[in-house]
Amino acid sequence: MGVLEFLGLRPDKPSLRRGGAAGEDDLFDDEFQRKLEYLAMVSRRVFSGAMRAERRTKKTGSGIEFADHRDYAPGDDIRYLDWSAYQKFDRLLIRLYEEEEDLAIYFILDTSSSMGFGEGEKLRQAKRLCAALAYVGLANLDRIAIVAATDEVSGRMPTTRGKARIFRIFRFLNGVKAEGPTDLGAAMKTFVAQHKRRGLAVLLTDLYDPEGFERGINALRFNRFEPYVIHLVDRNDARPDIKGDVRVYDCETGQEREVTVTAKVLEKYQQAYEGYLDEVQRFCTTRQVSYFRADVDVSFDELILRVFRRGGFLR
Repeated sequence: MGVLEFLGLRPDKPSLRRGGAAGEDDLFDDEFQRKLEYLAMVSRRVFSGAMRAERRTKKTGSGIEFADHRDYAPGDDIRYLDWSAYQKFDRLLIRLYEEEEDLAIYFILDTSSSMGFGEGEKLRQAKRLCAALAYVGLANLDRIAIVAATDEVSGRMPTTRGKARIFRIFRFLNGVKAEGPTDLGAAMKTFVAQHKRRGLAVLLTDLYDPEGFERGINALRFNRFEPYVIHLVDRNDARPDIKGDVRVYDCETGQEREVTVTAKVLEKYQQAYEGYLDEVQRFCTTRQVSYFRADVDVSFDELILRVFRRGGFLR
């Protein structure tokens, strides 16, 4: 079997790279798209067979695997009557079965102003990770949707399926800008109200929420979504290149404050930042929420390899 055939790309069909869709910053250029083809191949090798079956959600219906009984009600299909149970218990019972249902994966991209602060590398890295993981999901025949979130659901790409839809994802992500305040708690309440079908919710964010990062994650947990937190981290946030008497401002609210920055203040600030990172990871660990820290200083290739090694996204 050749590589193209193994990837599901036959010579008589266009490959992923043909008709490219490079973005304004070349986030999704030909080189990036070649990496996606490799990821699809690796994911198919690692997560095929029995492991893919574990990634399916179950619903009660008329499938092939027996699940339970319920009492017969007028109008029920008599083909599902359990006559052996009737002989034993003198009760009319309907046999219920489990049906396989495709996994729904929601990518929730934080597009608040803090994600674009400085050089905007947090948002660019988040877009690359979102596109790559979405393509892996598409290659595995999952249903993919993408949501942009600030203090509200500010944009949405409806559910799609199939690898050819990756260009639709590129176009959506290229159009996303970093603007607006952060309130993941409010945004996730809207998200869960709009999406009745539960599934994996991949949250790509820097978690700079003045109301507390826990609220958004808990909104997903308490509404039976499975959160997977990809925490975008820029170490420059912990080591600002400032000193002396300066005026600092909040990039989301515009609020300003005059402060005197000394070496001791910077040291305490860095300690507080590290404590915040530890708090986030501890919160996710104790609540069995999959958590991955994505440092913008680490190359995209290495980050993707770490996601695969860590597990949790594909299972």
